[in-house]
Amino acid sequence: MNNLVDTFRFAANASPRPVGLTAKRTIDIVLAVSGIVLLAPLLIICFIATIMTSPGPALFRHRRVGFGGKYFDCLKFRTMATDASARLRDLLDSDPRAAAEWATTRKLRHDPRVTPIGAILRKSSLDELPQLFNVLKGDMSIVGPRPVTDEELVRYSDAIGAYLSCRPGITGLWQVSGRSTTTYEKRVKYDEFYARNWSMALDAKIIIVTIPVVLLSDSGF
Repeated sequence: MNNLVDTFRFAANASPRPVGLTAKRTIDIVLAVSGIVLLAPLLIICFIATIMTSPGPALFRHRRVGFGGKYFDCLKFRTMATDASARLRDLLDSDPRAAAEWATTRKLRHDPRVTPIGAILRKSSLDELPQLFNVLKGDMSIVGPRPVTDEELVRYSDAIGAYLSCRPGITGLWQVSGRSTTTYEKRVKYDEFYARNWSMALDAKIIIVTIPVVLLSDSGF
């Protein structure tokens, strides 16, 4: 594991430029605080709905690789059953088509792990609201690449450095570019393009486009 982390950090040093400077960080803090305050009632409703409709905690923490190879716990409202790992394993062992889909996209169109309320939270993207606290802490940005695991980051190959030059984002170029209809390879290209062409104007455009994408749910955001 240490060798893997060292590889990630070496790749970060070879990245085009760090995307996480003062101006972007300042805007992240302002937007995160504003979002938490304005959406506090919705956060409370989602919290209560999650714990009342299925056994287990309201929040799900998943270890992801962040800026410069630093690990952090990515927060979401829990959308899966507590025995999700066993359900996934059973499905992949018994269904070759599902196994192929998982290997290609790391997602499943018909996911047996997702709870009924979790499906609603996912479709509306409300499950990702707790990531506002990740942004406030500095682990994430409002806009950036999708946060990935060690296993996923290896698939970035030559684009690892570009990914590690950014704080992962709640939204991003891939998320607003028809994410449910794109391949993982295109996702990597989107993240690399964002890292190499970042600007405040690009962030603003992505945030503006995110709003109708979420409301219309036309990309599986």
